[in-house]
Amino acid sequence: MTSPDLLLALLADARLPVGGHTQSAGLEPAVVHGGLRAHDVPEFLRGRLATVVAVEAGTAVVTRHRVLHGDPLPPVVAAWAARTPSAALREVSRTLGRGYSRLAGRLWPHPVWATLERTPPRPVVLGALAAVAGLDAARLVRLCGHEDVATVAAAALKLDPLDPLEAAGWTVAAHPFVEELVERCAHLTDPDRIPAGSAPLVEQFSVLHARTKQRLFHA
Repeated sequence: MTSPDLLLALLADARLPVGGHTQSAGLEPAVVHGGLRAHDVPEFLRGRLATVVAVEAGTAVVTRHRVLHGDPLPPVVAAWAARTPSAALREVSRTLGRGYSRLAGRLWPHPVWATLERTPPRPVVLGALAAVAGLDAARLVRLCGHEDVATVAAAALKLDPLDPLEAAGWTVAAHPFVEELVERCAHLTDPDRIPAGSAPLVEQFSVLHARTKQRLFHA
């Protein structure tokens, strides 16, 4: 059995071949369409953790619970979709989910992978992977939170050249908000209790970004 901490390090590694390097976690569209600048990034990170990431973390935790108890997953997918109104964001999540599903099926063979959709949402795959590989709910939420923060920080270095130490500082400063997310989501078991915070600008920018021909990141 893989150590939970080593598993967490593996899944949070940006070198993992699942397409995460193609994403900016909404930063590029916020810069291009919303005029966001480097000094705005810490607030942007906090906003995502309270809304978009809370939906993903809650979805992942509830999926983990249902896989462990043998409960069906379609209600979780439906709850996630209802809380992700942007078709562009849903498509991105499913694209990433397909990559994670292939990785998980290769490294952790399990019957659950055959029950997922062909392109499952990423948080559903992460939740199933946590159940199969022995990752507890708190670590799973930390994974969702840290990965989003690290993705934004890495994208910022490509979009607006700055001192890499500043981006690292954003990541560390965001960790208390990730821990707040653990308290908010790690206990969830019911799809209806998944957070449903609104992030209308993130949704709007994602739609505009999907129509943009010249861009560094898919989303």
